Amino acid sequence: MKLYLAGPLGFSEAGRHYHDKVLRHNLQALGFELLDPWHTGDEIIKRNSSSKPAGDDIARLNTLNTELARTNVALLKDCDAIVAVLDGPDVDSGTAAEIGYGYSIGKTIYGYRGDLRASGENAATLINLQVAYFITESGGCICTSLDALLSRLKKGAGIG
Repeated sequence: MKLYLAGPLGFSEAGRHYHDKVLRHNLQALGFELLDPWHTGDEIIKRNSSSKPAGDDIARLNTLNTELARTNVALLKDCDAIVAVLDGPDVDSGTAAEIGYGYSIGKTIYGYRGDLRASGENAATLINLQVAYFITESGGCICTSLDALLSRLKKGAGIG
C-alpha cells in the first residue's frame, strides 16, 4: 500500500527528526511504500540549486514552486491513502489543502494528531470541522496516538 505523508513536520529540526526517525520508520517497518513530499522536495531543491546561483531570483523560485506543487499532486494521485499529521494550533494550510484534494479524488485519509491541544470550532471536534469531515467521510479516521494510527493503517491494509 502506498501512503502519501502530509504534514508540517519538515519545517523544524525536531519535527523532521520525528518525521524521519519515528513516523517514516514505523510505517516502513509495516511494509508501507511511502510517497513523501519532504524527501521528494529535498531532491528537487538540491537538483535546482546545484546548477543555479544562490539568491532570490523570483522567476527561478516560481518555477521551483510549480515543480514542487506538481510533484505533490502526482504523488497524491499515485497513493492508495494519505497519512496527515494534524498537530499545531491549527492544521497546517498545505496539509489541509492536501486533505481536501485527496478527498476530492477519492483517497482514504488517516489523520494523526498527537498534539494535546484542541483546535476545532467546538468541543465535538479536535481540529477544523471541514478538515475533520473530509477525513472521516473518506473512510479514514483521526487518531490521537501513533499506536492507534499504526493499528488503523494495518487494519485498512489487511495486515495481520
